[in-house]
Amino acid sequence: MALRPDEFYDHARAAADDEVRLPLARMTGWNISPFEADGLRVSVLRPPVVPEPPRHGEDPADCDECRSRNEGIWINDRWRLARIPGVGVPLVLMLYPRDHYDMADLPDELAAELGVLTTHIVRHVQALPHISRAHVYRIGDGSAHLHVWFFARPEGQSQLYGSWLPVWDDLLPEYPADVAEADATAVAGALTASYGGTAQTPAAT
Repeated sequence: MALRPDEFYDHARAAADDEVRLPLARMTGWNISPFEADGLRVSVLRPPVVPEPPRHGEDPADCDECRSRNEGIWINDRWRLARIPGVGVPLVLMLYPRDHYDMADLPDELAAELGVLTTHIVRHVQALPHISRAHVYRIGDGSAHLHVWFFARPEGQSQLYGSWLPVWDDLLPEYPADVAEADATAVAGALTASYGGTAQTPAAT
């Protein structure tokens, strides 16, 4: 059985210093880290808050993703794909079910389709010129409506490998919007050809 919130906090605090700061993560020593370990310190470990505050859109009536169910660069009866503007990497896309589901309550038919659709999107992102990988992330702490991230990693940028990519994305200057829009349009068109649905404009939503 998983540790209770207070047990987890006590367990973690036992490894912390007198200011309740944990040691730096091993990841800060990786050669892909965007930060030098010298001068970094970990934030104070805060006690648990239970019950947790609600995520955005726990009530479908207040869900922005439900209100945007017809928007995106690509859409079909069950899913929509949108481009996230203002990012630092070449392209960030977000896949949503059009109806209000989270990962845990996704019907089996949609869950199976999510796997196939994700694979198609990854193929098309990685087919773009000068893109080496499409990273896929699902977190779900901010919004109750399922949203799956696709980050395009630029070719040759070995510091942007792996799990630090979203942090690098936040540090990099904004990528040229016209290039990102053209690439998003290419992905939407390729997805329509390989999977069906409809490519839409504008590319940024």
